[in-house]
Amino acid sequence: MVILSAGAMPADAQRDAPALPHRTDLTYDGRFTFVRLRWGSDGGFGRRGGWSSAWNHDYPRAEQNLSLILKEITAVDIRTEGSRILTLDDPELFKYPMAFMWEPGFWALTDGEAESFRAYLLKGGFAVFEDFDGAQQWANFEAQMRRVLPDGRFVKLDNAHGIFDVFFQIRNIDAIVHPMSHIRPSYYGIFEGNDPSRRLMVMANFDNDVPEYWEWSGQGIFPFDASNEAYKLGVNYMIYGLTH
Repeated sequence: MVILSAGAMPADAQRDAPALPHRTDLTYDGRFTFVRLRWGSDGGFGRRGGWSSAWNHDYPRAEQNLSLILKEITAVDIRTEGSRILTLDDPELFKYPMAFMWEPGFWALTDGEAESFRAYLLKGGFAVFEDFDGAQQWANFEAQMRRVLPDGRFVKLDNAHGIFDVFFQIRNIDAIVHPMSHIRPSYYGIFEGNDPSRRLMVMANFDNDVPEYWEWSGQGIFPFDASNEAYKLGVNYMIYGLTH
């Protein structure tokens, strides 16, 4: 695990940390690859370029660090030299078993994206939504997901669900609090056929910003234990996406 030291959050911590070289021109070769979903009206890639680029928060340090952790502690053959950035209607998305989305509280779908994303999830895809909080952002996220899965119902998850024990046993999911506000998180899922005994298609980390811990690990900003728990959660999501 990355060794961290306790410390206070600096005033400029929301700015991206310096990153190692990171490729986005990877082509599919069968190995596990981190996928980030791009959404919004900006066709290019602008870092911190306003809310239209909210999807790229924590890029690329979050995926770099989480991918390196997964490679170090598991037998998963994951690519660490880069990742993919794909839109919801990109046919390439169907080659990858899971994808992460940032800031869905500001997300806006087109009809084509909704249709394609629905097909991805129903075919076996797993999507994890990160970095959003508050009633207004939840309402937007829920409205967009209703367009994707009109019959889907969100179920609040507790420690008993297998996703919290698929690789690491996370004893207290409530302890992985929002790194800035320290509010208590909630975890919601949508199950295949709305049956909690079946596969999770969607995982939403609400009132939290788990990737902030991934991005800033090793910088002496967050306590060691908090960052480790955030990594455990990320690893569990990735293993779940590969095995379900």
